[in-house]
Amino acid sequence: MKNFSKLGLFKSKGRLYPEPSNSFRTPFQRDRDRIVHSAAFRRLKHKTQVFVNTEGDHYRTRITHSLEVSQIARTIAKYLEINEELVETLSLAHDLGHTPFGHAGESALNECMKSNGGFDHNYQTLRIIMFLENKYIKFKGLNLTIETLDGLIKHNGPIYDKTKVNKLIGIKNLKNKINFKHNPSLEGQIAAISDDIAYNNHDILDGITAKLFKIDDLLEINFFNQIYKKNYSKNKNINQNILINQIIRTSINLMVKDLISNTLRNIKKNKIRSLNDVYKVNINLVNFSIKFTEIINEIRYFLRINMYNNNSVLKKNNKGKKIIKKLFVEINRNPRKYLNKDQLKVDKYRVVADYISGMTDRYAIKLYNHLK
Repeated sequence: MKNFSKLGLFKSKGRLYPEPSNSFRTPFQRDRDRIVHSAAFRRLKHKTQVFVNTEGDHYRTRITHSLEVSQIARTIAKYLEINEELVETLSLAHDLGHTPFGHAGESALNECMKSNGGFDHNYQTLRIIMFLENKYIKFKGLNLTIETLDGLIKHNGPIYDKTKVNKLIGIKNLKNKINFKHNPSLEGQIAAISDDIAYNNHDILDGITAKLFKIDDLLEINFFNQIYKKNYSKNKNINQNILINQIIRTSINLMVKDLISNTLRNIKKNKIRSLNDVYKVNINLVNFSIKFTEIINEIRYFLRINMYNNNSVLKKNNKGKKIIKKLFVEINRNPRKYLNKDQLKVDKYRVVADYISGMTDRYAIKLYNHLK
């Protein structure tokens, strides 16, 4: 069974604020376009993936990563014949809430907000699209479809403890349109796992570009060694840059192939015949086989040891944390200098967190240097 067109995956449940339909675009095309035209999406081009944006032009940023996730996710959705436009929207939007300096920046801002609800980039994405992107007369935010909101809220699966959602978004603002205990849609699951495929493979390319490890180190992983031996070992004079790109390209292809095959098995095994079946089944339908799950875990371990815990990367991460903490203290000391009185009416600390998380790496560095 591959054709899901009868599952209702191409129909929308509407938006939080009703809008007339568009003659030229589906609701999900409009969602995608609103994301692409948002200020938050544009700022991703100057936000860290692993390496600070000012370090070089060849490293990935949040925007290039989001585009790569989208490309992988659309490939999977197209083969499964489900909603490519929704998958693309979720892929492009999933990192909108990231702070400057990647996960290090998020960790620092979460620590600063410890007594005021904390900080989480996934929920910050929802704050951006629901409250902070203001371009319309009749409502705040981008007023995206219920399907897009659902997929972004459940980027990491169903939510059983709604405390953080309520603090950061406000349950009432969702107008009872989201069932938090339901599984994410197939599109939501595809976008989430495509995120994993993208960063696990592309971080390897960035790590080699940064000379944190070599191809020979990578080939100690049996998965990559087998790819090399089967496809490229006879090309002794192949350019090393071309070689690593070929290996990573093959890796992504094999992962996508395994994911599609295993997802189809899961759908058949669990007798998925309706969208309601997708919501209520107690497992993620979109996942890897046991063999590839083990491969993914091995790659993550390799990256953690050789890249994320590398002394030079940790040093730069600590610098990013220092910048975020300094900005938080200084802006809270004199918020009127950076924020208007209407913004500060609600929750000063949350508004300051919104402001800092929206900064690009270069703006945060520039402001920090100005404050020193």
